[in-house]
Amino acid sequence: MNNFVKIYGIKNCDTVKKALKYLIDNDVSYEFIDYRKSPLSSKEFQAMIDSVGSELLINKRSTTYRSLTENQKNKIDHELVMKFPTLIRRPVLVYGDNIMVGYSEKEYLNFFTK
Repeated sequence: MNNFVKIYGIKNCDTVKKALKYLIDNDVSYEFIDYRKSPLSSKEFQAMIDSVGSELLINKRSTTYRSLTENQKNKIDHELVMKFPTLIRRPVLVYGDNIMVGYSEKEYLNFFTK
C-alpha cells in the first residue's frame, strides 16, 4: 500500500495505537492529529458528521458523554466537541473523500481499496 491518510484521535488511546501500528506495518503514509493538541475545525467536524453521521462519530459509551446533561446530549455540536474532545470516537481516518471511524483490520483493507 502506498497511500496517505489523516488519522484523528488521542495519543494515549489503545485503539488509536492499534490503528497507527496497522498503518506503519502496511506502509501507509499518515499524519496523526491529536484532538487535544489540534482541535478539529468546524469544517472538519461537519465533514465527519456529513460522511458517517453523528450516531457513529459520537462516543455515547464514554464517561464524558454520560456526564452530559440531557440538553447537551441532544445538541452535540462543534463547540461541545471542542470542550470535550473525547466525545468523538477514535480513531477517525480520512482518506481522500472517505472517512472511517474506529479500528478493524478487515475494514481497513476495504477502506484503502476504495
